[in-house]
Amino acid sequence: MGAGFLREMDWLGADRVRGYLRLLAGLNLAMLAWLLVTAHGGVDANGFLLGSDFISFWTTGRMLIAHGDPYDAAAHIAAQRAWFAPPGGYTAFFYPPSFLPLCWPLGWLGYFPALAAWLLATGTFYAAAVRVWWRNAEIGLPRWLLLAAFPAMPIVVTHGQTSWLVAALLGTGVLMVRRQPLLAGLCLGLATIKPQFGLLVPLALIASREWKVIGLAAVTALALAGLSALAFGPETWLHWLAASGRAQAAMAEGAVGFGKMVSPFAALRLLGAPVWAAYGVQGLVTLAVAALVVVAAWTKGWRPALASLVLAGAPLATPFVLDYDMVLLAFPMLWLAGEGRRTGFAPYEKLVLLLAFVAPAFARPLALNLSVPIMPLVLAAFFAIVWRRASFRPKPHGDEELP
Repeated sequence: MGAGFLREMDWLGADRVRGYLRLLAGLNLAMLAWLLVTAHGGVDANGFLLGSDFISFWTTGRMLIAHGDPYDAAAHIAAQRAWFAPPGGYTAFFYPPSFLPLCWPLGWLGYFPALAAWLLATGTFYAAAVRVWWRNAEIGLPRWLLLAAFPAMPIVVTHGQTSWLVAALLGTGVLMVRRQPLLAGLCLGLATIKPQFGLLVPLALIASREWKVIGLAAVTALALAGLSALAFGPETWLHWLAASGRAQAAMAEGAVGFGKMVSPFAALRLLGAPVWAAYGVQGLVTLAVAALVVVAAWTKGWRPALASLVLAGAPLATPFVLDYDMVLLAFPMLWLAGEGRRTGFAPYEKLVLLLAFVAPAFARPLALNLSVPIMPLVLAAFFAIVWRRASFRPKPHGDEELP
């Protein structure tokens, strides 16, 4: 085994890439099929409701229809457990009121029809957003195979999460800044339903002087906030602010589970670091990522490379991020693969790209069972190679082998 086995990875050619993708796709589909086959009455073999986290959104919709307050923790717990009491206790709701207009229609349906409609709608939107990046990348691999093989995809399905929706909004928004500013501003404004993943977006837009998109995104976000206040009462924003304090405390105490999270903050807490130290390191990581994004935006302007850098840095910049949120990485991974195919891969780019693709399958089991948090290191390495290529376009080594 030579020095280039991992450095250049010339052995990772077209046939092997397709073979590995087919294997991963088969495993993902088999896992989902097994989950459905072994479930009884919509409850899986471990006692969890299918689409576990979705019950929080569905309960919120039912409460809104009944003119309840979803940010009243006791009322939300009672409404949720009136339909199903999960063995893990309770699935909280801490999303901002901007998300409420999307929860409201879910409450008019039964749980499983609502879950199916949610996954179908958000999954279709995500697949459409991926299609644009995939066409630009021209990597010669079937889009359906890439989506089916990506280990983060079934995690979204099993949790019924918002990750496809948020990723599609951000992925479309950052790519369309120069092409279609109106669409970009609309998508980025709507992405404020999960604001922690948009921390880098305004910094990059300001540094690259994209004032039109900034204005359109701000108007969209304010309009969505106004709609939620008009529909559900302006007091919901005050209630959300109060609930946010509880969310911070819950995160610091590990109510979500540090092994399920993939941020530097969670990794340090999992390893036993005190809260202040974990927050301190997270703050330094966030500042470093933000600084590199701002420098790239200021010196290079907005382009697909910067869009990829913003998305690659998003999971590192927030302390609250889970493995299902890794579907956001599909966009910068496609960009990096496309650039590598056109100009040749730089040292270790293939290795890190491979790790970023497969790591969601192993991150949670390793963290929960062995207390080994691998995902923050993978995210840091992935951000580093995207930044290197976005900033310098490194000189490739060897011939290109990816189809």
